[in-house]
Amino acid sequence: MAAGETTKRSDLDAGSLVARLRAQAAAELSGEEEVWAVVDMSELRKPYARGMEALMRVRALGGEGTVPGYRTLNVLGVGRGGRRGVLPHRLFSSTEEAFASESREVQDALAAVGAAFAERPGAVTYLMDSAFDDAAVWAAVWGQGNRLVCRLKHAERLVEHPDGAGGWRAGHLAEAVGRTAELARVRTEMLVRKRGQRRAKRQPTTAAVAACPARVRYREDLRTPRPGPEQHKEARLVVVRLENVDADPWLLLTDWPVDDEAAALRVFRMDRTRWAVEDSFKFTKQILGWEDVQLLDLEAVRTLVALGWVAAGFLSHLGVTFDWPEIRLLGRLGGWEPRKDRPPGRTLLTRGLQSLLDHRRTDAIPRDEIRRHGRLPPRLAALLGPPWNDQ
Repeated sequence: MAAGETTKRSDLDAGSLVARLRAQAAAELSGEEEVWAVVDMSELRKPYARGMEALMRVRALGGEGTVPGYRTLNVLGVGRGGRRGVLPHRLFSSTEEAFASESREVQDALAAVGAAFAERPGAVTYLMDSAFDDAAVWAAVWGQGNRLVCRLKHAERLVEHPDGAGGWRAGHLAEAVGRTAELARVRTEMLVRKRGQRRAKRQPTTAAVAACPARVRYREDLRTPRPGPEQHKEARLVVVRLENVDADPWLLLTDWPVDDEAAALRVFRMDRTRWAVEDSFKFTKQILGWEDVQLLDLEAVRTLVALGWVAAGFLSHLGVTFDWPEIRLLGRLGGWEPRKDRPPGRTLLTRGLQSLLDHRRTDAIPRDEIRRHGRLPPRLAALLGPPWNDQ
């Protein structure tokens, strides 16, 4: 269809698109010695929607209150050599009939990443924010033989930390924080409000990175009828404090050794990479207009958001190439005239995706009108012609 050789509609759905993206990503990243898998949970907000299928309540923009929408789970693989690829992506709703649990969605996504790199256990480090401060999530990662760096939010979590006499002492996470030793200081640039400043701004700041050993208890298959036996994992608690900034320190858990300056800086850079990738998720969602989707059918919404990831993959060089017919079709929809020496750029691809979203929306609404009333209004049906005036 993109090449003008056929008029038949392709059999495209979210599952097949995401599977192809994942396979392409695994191929792109196969030559990397190490892959960082950034796991992100975000919302597709539809604050004024009422008739879209299986709407659930999600956080409003700004974090106060909730609005109708859907939740998405995304994993982006970043190779140390610079290659990138979209691994699992899933749009889901807690109100859809087939929904089991959010925990199940996370476990399925982690399993998909593990399967993609099953021949290279230990090659993947998962970078996760505080939404994944969950021993069941960590158990899934460790069951694959892979590693993690996870932001913590539960200061009351029970861990074991050194007792100072060569043994281990059980206590809350907050107690272990006091036993960390500073290993590194790093200059970085980020959005902060320093003491004496009226508002936050992007500016240089110094971060002090401290760490101490910690031991975590976990069970594989924790939220199943038959969880595995209790196990212990020796890890590191990493604490990052910003100088001259009144903010709580960042608390990170990792199973990478953090015993010297180089190791501490490495974990710090991993977490900063997660920030950068999550920011790119937000930018891509805004540029591609994912939240402008207005389709009544949940599977149609999934397909369009998956197509958005195809476009985002090309725009961000996530392993998608111009050889993909989906990319050429998006370019044509955006007004691109096929030329081998001039592929479509970001603006045309974005415009093409928006045209596709508009087409699907204007197709779905008349069909819903026919379903409700048996036909379209005669004058509009005559204007549209076949097949609409055949109803």
